[in-house]
Amino acid sequence: MALVKRCPCTQPCRFTHISLLSLFVAFCLLVQATGGKVEPKQLTLHGVREKPPQVVNANVAARPEITRASGRTNGWRISDDVACSADVHRLCPSTSWQNNFVVLECLQDEREANDDISSDCHHLLWNYKHNLTMDERFEVAAAEVCKTALRELKECHNHERGKGYIISCLVDNRVNISDYECHQFITRMASIIFSDYRLICGFVDNCKADINRLRCGRISNDPKVVHSQGEVVACLEHALTDQEEHRDGEQLQDVCRKAILRVAELSSDDFHLDRHLYFACRDDRERFCEKVTAGDGRVYKCLFNHKFEDDMSEKCKNVLTIRQKLIAQDYKTSYLLAKACRLDLKYNHCTAEVVPHLREVRLSHLLICLENAMHNGKSISSDCQGEMLDFRHILMEDYSLSPEIVLNCHSEISSMCFGLNKKGRTLHCLMRVERGEGGKGNLGNECRRALLTLVQEADLGSDYRVDRALNEACESVIQTACHGIRSGDPMVLSCLMEHLYTDHMVDECEHALLELQYFISRDWKLDPMLYKRCNGDANRLCHSQMMNESTPGAIISCLYRHAYRTEAQGSRLSRNCKHEVWRILHQRALDMRLNPELQEQCLKDLGKWCSDKPEFGTELECLQEHMDELWDPCKQLVSNFTMLEGQDIEIEVLLMRACDAVVQTYCHDVSDTQSGTGELMQCLIKNKHQHEMNEKCAVGVMHFQLIQMKDFRFSFKFKTACKEDVLKLCPNIRKKADVVICLSTMVRNDTLQEVKEPRVSLKCQRQLRVDELEMTEDIRFDPDLLSYCDADVRRFCKDVSFGGAQVLECLKEKKKSLSLKCHEKIFRREEIEMADPEMDFNLIRVCKQMIKRFCATSDTKSLMQCLKQNKNSEMMDPKCKQMITKRQITQYSDYRLNPALKRACRADIPKFCKSLLDHEKNDHELEGKVISCLKMKYGKQRLSSECEDQMGIAIKDAAIDYRLDPQLQQFCSKEILHLCQEEAAAQEQTGQVEECLKMNLPKITSKDCKTEVINILRESKADVFVDPVLHTACALDLKHYCAGIPPGEGRQMSCLLDLLEDKTVRLQPPCKNMLTERKEMWEYAYKVCSVPHPPCLY
Repeated sequence: MALVKRCPCTQPCRFTHISLLSLFVAFCLLVQATGGKVEPKQLTLHGVREKPPQVVNANVAARPEITRASGRTNGWRISDDVACSADVHRLCPSTSWQNNFVVLECLQDEREANDDISSDCHHLLWNYKHNLTMDERFEVAAAEVCKTALRELKECHNHERGKGYIISCLVDNRVNISDYECHQFITRMASIIFSDYRLICGFVDNCKADINRLRCGRISNDPKVVHSQGEVVACLEHALTDQEEHRDGEQLQDVCRKAILRVAELSSDDFHLDRHLYFACRDDRERFCEKVTAGDGRVYKCLFNHKFEDDMSEKCKNVLTIRQKLIAQDYKTSYLLAKACRLDLKYNHCTAEVVPHLREVRLSHLLICLENAMHNGKSISSDCQGEMLDFRHILMEDYSLSPEIVLNCHSEISSMCFGLNKKGRTLHCLMRVERGEGGKGNLGNECRRALLTLVQEADLGSDYRVDRALNEACESVIQTACHGIRSGDPMVLSCLMEHLYTDHMVDECEHALLELQYFISRDWKLDPMLYKRCNGDANRLCHSQMMNESTPGAIISCLYRHAYRTEAQGSRLSRNCKHEVWRILHQRALDMRLNPELQEQCLKDLGKWCSDKPEFGTELECLQEHMDELWDPCKQLVSNFTMLEGQDIEIEVLLMRACDAVVQTYCHDVSDTQSGTGELMQCLIKNKHQHEMNEKCAVGVMHFQLIQMKDFRFSFKFKTACKEDVLKLCPNIRKKADVVICLSTMVRNDTLQEVKEPRVSLKCQRQLRVDELEMTEDIRFDPDLLSYCDADVRRFCKDVSFGGAQVLECLKEKKKSLSLKCHEKIFRREEIEMADPEMDFNLIRVCKQMIKRFCATSDTKSLMQCLKQNKNSEMMDPKCKQMITKRQITQYSDYRLNPALKRACRADIPKFCKSLLDHEKNDHELEGKVISCLKMKYGKQRLSSECEDQMGIAIKDAAIDYRLDPQLQQFCSKEILHLCQEEAAAQEQTGQVEECLKMNLPKITSKDCKTEVINILRESKADVFVDPVLHTACALDLKHYCAGIPPGEGRQMSCLLDLLEDKTVRLQPPCKNMLTERKEMWEYAYKVCSVPHPPCLY
């Protein structure tokens, strides 16, 4: 109670509450020290305020009123002291002169330059503050005011009195002090202590050597030395951040480094305590943070948020950067972050106490540790998440805050990204370089690792807003295309990827997005939705905890492989994980560089084969086109990805966008219900020639069809249906065309031999048929045919498009001019098409509607026969009719191309035409010679009935259209040109050319041509049916007079000739005239054939 008795109180002092008693004791001490000039209301606001200085300066030592040794307390004030009176009256408002603490704040805070204060005043202030921190009476007051706190802070019990250690210990631990009076007292003491580094307990001892070595300031015990107002600490802080970035010079002592970080930590709640920052940013604080209340780190946060504003002073910006670098080294130097995340760090074992090898907890460790906790489903407080978001944003905004980036990327920044250090542009420049845009090359290994580490620390996949450069570049896209997604949601990035290369996307956003996704794709944990839903699957299937994640993309590649497994294959992904893997696979297929494994293994092949491909998104297509030339690791990866495309073509996002109209019109059911089964591509191929099909979609579908030809496994449906058959019947064959030929040959042979158990399974036969039909569309689908005809294609069809079997049609038209091998291959192709008209792509395409109208119930093998029968129908489409005629011309060029005739005359041909066949090469076309041979036997009752019928059809067809008689065309081409030019030029042939040649028989001089015309006359005499002109003219008379006479063997013709001679019968004039002309022709032909060496076999 001795202390209480010495208090100048007018009334007895009685207290019932210990905190009030302690506060009063502190007040009494303050009154004793200041001569009773402090009012209680000031105590309530500020706690214990002051203590008079122990003056050592000779100029003021004689002043007994301020010297404790004199024992006098006459109400000493700083404003009254001759050393400071002039400065106080000049710089501080008069309302503050009565309060020493307010004057102290005025003199040390309000002026930036120390020279504004006289040297004696400067010295007096330092002694005053020094005495405050060292006076035992303040320690006693602190012990009373902070009794509860000291009881909880055991580390502050045993400090020696009178050294300032107790005050310093309380300042060190003020963040843990909850008592209001104690906290106020310690806060006021902190403002005094941090005004000069020499007042910070132990700082001088720990950092003296480094201060001298670095010339940060002269350490002296001379109290006249003007204190540096924080410049010394700032110098050491700068040295500490520099050593983190360079690591090649002399390092700070560990005790000093810890002291610097501790000082930064202790000054983290109130920016006034960081003297260097306070003076550097005082004007900026007024400009940007005027309404922000000091304390709890709020001013720091406000200044950080405005760091890159145009109005921010360069000096303040630099000091803020140093402060941020200290936070990067030890998160505790950020008051708000340390306070908000204290419990979260403890519960998730992220502190230095649970990680023994950590001297301090770096910001990066904190961020990654807590981010991993969130990704694993653990709860992190909203306050902590908010602070983490702020610092992730700061890390991305300024690359210099990452010492690893500064140290390892110095040369890259200097040479390729210099001068961009604003709003994250430098980091995006480095991303762009690593991604390989602009031909700048790639980053060094160390720089690449540092950049990936920074992306991991910032956890950019969780919130796009962390990346300011991306946020600003994509703001318009987000507002238009992704407005329905909550701001900051991870799915915003996914939405942006889905709109890549669409009308919504802008170039700036596209570049920034792909730069970021390049790094996200190299660590699957950076996609929070993927990690959340696939972590269990990755551990189960990919052993992710043991997998070497230094291989970029290793885990996601493993998940890819399991994404499309069937139930029979086992080891499937969970439904949620599968959905995420599909999402990632579809999005990253837009750019091959988002597949790190593929890019790494195919880098050389990309440079070798695809360097001339300017458009992004075409690299994979290029590699697929050069599949056979790729080196094995790249080839394997491209093959695997192509197999995934075969199963789910929706991976090809650009193709799906181009084909949207076709999908919506013809394939929407397949797209909705049969995704991942290969059905969608089958549907697109089937509808490739619909009018909704645009060029981009057609080219994309064609590309995929061509790639499928390289390996049957690329066609998912074919592989699923025929894999077992291929392994059993066609082992060691990979090219789809060869596999199809192998299997189809076996199917054909088994059919011909009528085996009971076909070697090829029924499901494979059905799919084989589909693929055979697809292969007819483009000569490139038949590599063997293309290899033999490549030179002919370049020579005769160089301007013809490959699609729609146009090149094949061109080669058919130029058949007589083709090289020998190509000619043989085309003939074999025609033979297959004539035997199976459904394999004739052009015929099926042009006559599709006519087939539905006339031949819906016909067998596919009989399609041509059905179309010929309906060729002259009024409802026949002209284009289809023209195509039928073209195929008829082909059929009659060689009996082997006419399946019906070949089958009907299979016994007659070797019987009557053997000598002809013996003289002809098997691989050469016979130019209608065998058919001409059989014609000679027609009507003489020597051919079999089936062959006779087929020959009658052939003769009739040729009589209507001379082009169906190759022998007539060959031998009478000149005569047709000179004598029957008008008839030959008619759009539709009705037998007028043959009629012209008959009428001009006397004018024909060519023996071979004359023979062909006479043979036509002979054939018509054998049966009126094969003379369509005569048959049309006499149709009514035949029906009226010869109805009971069966056709064939000249019987109906004899009936008509008898009627012509019968005077009692009156024939129709056209019939009578035509019969008269025919009779005269026959008589002339007979005369021609009666001379020696007749030109005919009449």
